[in-house]
Amino acid sequence: MQTHAENSYPDECCGLLIGQVSADKKMLVEVLPVENSWDDQTASQFQEIVESAKLGTTRRERYAIAPRTLLEVQKQARDRQLNIIGIYHSHPDSPAIPSAFDEAIAWQEYSYIIISIRQGKAIDLRSWSLDDQHRFHSEKIVLL
Repeated sequence: MQTHAENSYPDECCGLLIGQVSADKKMLVEVLPVENSWDDQTASQFQEIVESAKLGTTRRERYAIAPRTLLEVQKQARDRQLNIIGIYHSHPDSPAIPSAFDEAIAWQEYSYIIISIRQGKAIDLRSWSLDDQHRFHSEKIVLL
């Protein structure tokens, strides 16, 4: 994830987290980098959802994962008895803290890993999940 983020700088990168979910934890099995498909059309579509006057139309400010990509990866994961358990993306020259936009478009069942990139180098990586009030809370990352 960090290498993908560094190589994508100054644009945001994004990818999918594949794994398993149990009652009290998520187990990450695979990290799958995907194309950041953010463009003017995507910005226009999200404008209706987020109701923000300044979404930004460049990949430096936002990321999107094409719906077709999500569907294909979900099918491939299920064929292996796995699921998409989250999304990662980078914040170029910004902290690894969810933005208002990140919060507005997030899904409760996913974890969201954000990688902070400063001048092309990964400096921080944090995982977040939504609570019942649709607010982000930090998730502990345990490496096995």
